[in-house]
Amino acid sequence: MLVEEQLKSESKLNASTKCILNLMYTGNWVNEKTSIYFKQFDLTSQQFNILRILRGQNGKTINLQDVQERMISKMSNTTRLIEKLRIKDLVSRIQCESNRRKIEISITDKGLELLSVIDKSLRTHENETTKNLTEKEAILLNELLNKLRTNNK
Repeated sequence: MLVEEQLKSESKLNASTKCILNLMYTGNWVNEKTSIYFKQFDLTSQQFNILRILRGQNGKTINLQDVQERMISKMSNTTRLIEKLRIKDLVSRIQCESNRRKIEISITDKGLELLSVIDKSLRTHENETTKNLTEKEAILLNELLNKLRTNNK
């Protein structure tokens, strides 16, 4: 369906405006589908993102600032998200004794187990979300999205 139809716009949109609106609309659509998917694991997509970042540390700890830099959504309240994951025993926080402001974070065995369960169905969810694209179209879309962000910060 055309973005103008989705937004019920009766005016003709120029290509740049249409592109931005389409990206925003599609991003929200993907976020909604992803939120529904992660709800079955009692997670948000931002919490999942943190767990993946921590798993990528291969057992090493990471500080809060480095987690935040790697987040997909830079607007996330990383401290609050990590605390929610800690309460669920999916991550651990260790406060540095010499510098109490420094906190090191790592994923727990329970967090790794949850990611292992998620990994089994995540590919199916991703394929379902992108099912209207061929592999070549998905590659092209990735290239175009990367191009849009290149030198555009």
